[in-house]
Amino acid sequence: MSYDKSVSEHYLHGNLLNAIEKALLALGKTIDTVTIKDLAAVDEFHIGGRLATDHLFKQLNFSNPSYLLDVGCGLGGAARYVASKHKHNVAGIDLTPEYIETGNTLCTWLNLDGYVSLDQGSALSMPYQDNSFDGGYMLHVGMNIDDKASLFTEIFRVLKPGAVFGIYDVMRQKDGELTYPVPWATDSSTSKLSTPEQYIQALEQAGFEISQENNRHDFSLNFFQQLRVKTDANEGPPPLGLHILMQESTAKKVGNMIDNIKKGLIAPVEIITLKR
Repeated sequence: MSYDKSVSEHYLHGNLLNAIEKALLALGKTIDTVTIKDLAAVDEFHIGGRLATDHLFKQLNFSNPSYLLDVGCGLGGAARYVASKHKHNVAGIDLTPEYIETGNTLCTWLNLDGYVSLDQGSALSMPYQDNSFDGGYMLHVGMNIDDKASLFTEIFRVLKPGAVFGIYDVMRQKDGELTYPVPWATDSSTSKLSTPEQYIQALEQAGFEISQENNRHDFSLNFFQQLRVKTDANEGPPPLGLHILMQESTAKKVGNMIDNIKKGLIAPVEIITLKR
């Protein structure tokens, strides 16, 4: 099995759209009444969810309207959010066919298919022309990509000069053995963590200028603590949430990730860049 296939298989659900529809019914919603806010619990598959997305986008400050690139878009939650809020057009790309198929359906539910287009493919070889995008971002993507130099060279290629690009990834903070599974990998074979310094080196070699770096360690632990309190108070998770994506392995994956963060081995980090 190819490496890309292994990564894609890790995220495979098998009946994802149907699972989301059932969860919506449990919430008293239908595909005609569901909102961007409703879906955020399942389609923002990164630490901090919508809070983290907002924090990053406020720093990117994309001009209106823009044509944006979402690298490793997953279900396209962030793409739909930024398109809905600011009327941007967004192209997203992701390895996992089921995520792309489901995400494009969610776009039609929300009448955003005219603004958001999701494509299946590799971030290392994107089907877009040079200098196509006014800006872009990636949310929890680099953990599955070993060749960061090629990744950022490809992203640099498709962005216009002057474009802002934001990264929010889980990054290695110090040496040490991670506990698996985690949300992005079942074991170390598909976990390709790099340090912030390695990210910055690869970005600068590609031609990007670094404008900001933010370690979100404390935010992540506070977020998980508040989530636990809310879950306990409600005697379980809500019908719609990331447990739909990770299914029976959710508690183990999230628990291991939190332990790895607490040990100082990893942390979510933002890096804001500019293509000159």
